[in-house]
Parts: sequence; C-alpha cells; structure tokens
Amino acid sequence: MSARLPYPRTRRLRSALAASCAALLLAGCSFGEPQPDPAGQPPNLPTPSATASGGPGQGVVTTVLAQGLRVPWGLDFLPDGGALVTERNSGRILRVGPESGPDGLKVTEVQTIDEVVAAGEGGLMGIAVSPRYEQDQTVFVYYTAERDNRIARLRLGEPPTPILTGIPKAGIHNGGGLGFGPDGQLYASTGDAGDTDKSQDVRSLGGKILRITAEGRPAPGNPFPDSPVWSLGHRNVQGFTWDPGNRMYAVEFGQNTWDEINQITKGSNYGWPEVEGRGDDKRFVNPIVQWRTDEASCSGLAAVDRLLVTACLRGQRLWLVELTDTGTVLGQPRDLLTERYGRLRAVAAAPDGSLWVGTSNHDGRGRPAPEDDRLLRLVFADGGAGRS
Repeated sequence: MSARLPYPRTRRLRSALAASCAALLLAGCSFGEPQPDPAGQPPNLPTPSATASGGPGQGVVTTVLAQGLRVPWGLDFLPDGGALVTERNSGRILRVGPESGPDGLKVTEVQTIDEVVAAGEGGLMGIAVSPRYEQDQTVFVYYTAERDNRIARLRLGEPPTPILTGIPKAGIHNGGGLGFGPDGQLYASTGDAGDTDKSQDVRSLGGKILRITAEGRPAPGNPFPDSPVWSLGHRNVQGFTWDPGNRMYAVEFGQNTWDEINQITKGSNYGWPEVEGRGDDKRFVNPIVQWRTDEASCSGLAAVDRLLVTACLRGQRLWLVELTDTGTVLGQPRDLLTERYGRLRAVAAAPDGSLWVGTSNHDGRGRPAPEDDRLLRLVFADGGAGRS
C-alpha cells in the first residue's frame, strides 16, 4: 500500500493487464457479521508452479507463492524484496521470501502479536514498513485490541508500542488499511463500526481516513485543527493507494447497492450515510467508479502506473481501472481471475513489477479449498509484469 518503492516495467504491466482482461461487469458489497475463523496452522510451502489464467489468449500467469495461510490481510514489502504479511485471526506476521526453501518460497513466522483480539471482521489487519526501514527497522500495524482498534509501531520480534488508540471497534466495519503516502506521513482507513453517525462526526475516528506522523500525532497540514482526520463520510475503507501523480484513491464497501472507488482529497466528505454511490448532493464527493455489491465487495487496492487494481471478496475477482494522466477513469473497468481462487482480499505491487494477491476463503464467508488461504503472484507471458 505504501508509495515508497519504485516499480520497474510498470507501464508494460499496465498495458498487459489492460489487454488481458474480460469485458466490464457492473458490481459491489453487503453481508452480515462472519463467524470466527478456525485456528490457523503454520503455512504449508508449495513448489511454485505457474499456470495460465484469465481466459483464452490473455497470457496472465499466476504462481502460488504460499498456501495454508489463514486470512492474509495486510501486505507490504521490505527493502530486500521480501514481504511482510499479516494474518487477521491468528495475529501472526509472516515473512515471505525472497529466499527459497527446499520446497519453494520461504515463509517464516516472524511473531504473534498477543494484544490482538480477533472477532468478526476485527483482528490483525494493515501493515506498513517504514520508509526509513534500513535505518530504523520499524514496522507499523493496525489491529483490534480489547476495547478499540489501534495503530502501533514495532521492531520485528518485539512487542508493539501503540501510537494511536481509540479507533471504534465492532464485529463489523473495522477498516484496517495502513500505508505511508508520498508525503512520508502514515495514513490509516477506519470503519464506522456499525454506527453510521460516526462517519459524519469529525470528532470521531470512525468512518475516516486518518493522516498521522510516525509518532501518532496529527500530521502537519491536516484539514481539521489538532485532528488526525484527513477525510470523512466513509462506511468501511480497507484499501487505499496513490497513482504516479501522487493522487490518493480508496476502495469502499457500500451497504446494499453500490461499492466504490473514490479519489481522496484533503478534508473532503464522501457522503456516508447520507448517500451510497453517486448522488446529487454537492456537499459530498462522488466516486470515480461504482459497482453493484454482488460483484465487488473489494478490500485491497494497488496502483501500477496508471492502473488501479482492487481485490474483491464477494465478487471473487480483481477489478482493473485504467486512469488518464489527470486521474480520471479511462474506458470501462475490467475483471480478472473471476471465481478462480475464491475470495480475494490483499493486493500489492511488488518491487519487481509483479502483483501479489492474497485469498480470504477462511474468513467465515468463503468455501476454502484444501490449499487455502493462498498468496498468489501475477506475471504475464510476454515478461511485461516482471520476472517469472
């Protein structure tokens, strides 16, 4: 989610992705509170094997990097190209690669965060690697504790130190996104925790996108005095990212009608609960894309050059949205991996230009296969998405 790392060959990746997708399907998100996940077991390591996917003639190659995970939620990359992955219900942080083990890519349990209280949609969620990791060895996490959701910093293997507490928690709508922006500040996305009034209350941390320093204080230049709030009027944002022009975008769960991608700007109001999807009220910012809920329910969001890629749960697919140089939508969104791997949650652009995607079939709403949950890597047959 961080805008920290360069992504080589991303223009070729954008072209390959856009050429390799199917036609537009309008889509979106709504469901009740899930049952808790079963206890997680240590991940099984498969031998990575590439298989063509995405339909005849599309040339997309998907490699299974790891399997046997339990609800991989957050994903960010270390300076050496390896990834840190959170498991929502187990409270574990896993390190994936870049070394290879005897049976495939190496997956190591780094630590379990004992303070995590996982229930419903809550648990260990977002993770963000410090832009100065080589100097400070610091990682930031967003998790559900006994009484709230909170953001903490830590060095791997050490207990977390909370830097922002009091984010509303509930069985649903806990938000959980975390990432450093191009400005070096730490952004977090929160949910309304089932109380819609929180989203329009600038005094509440619920239903917001927050912008804070690495110490947890309101970042300089925030729109509201002494407040971490950057934008408001959100129902439940789990994923956000920035395009090459440093424009911010977030994907948002709707209720029964529309799911959204919004371009996020300082101090703007995105309308929940007064409006869902596009509306005529000039007080609120309309989404740049909206889908019907049964074909979206998107969680993670990544940007590859001018392409937004969002991973969808109920829709069981990736949606790809191409942007113009000015940040408007070009053409129609396209789908990829539809109903191939079940529920998709995490997505991130790797340093080599490939896409990493996590499934979420053990989250209480899916139908897990024996291999689930899996971490996937997407490349393309022409080499345009990095080395396979």
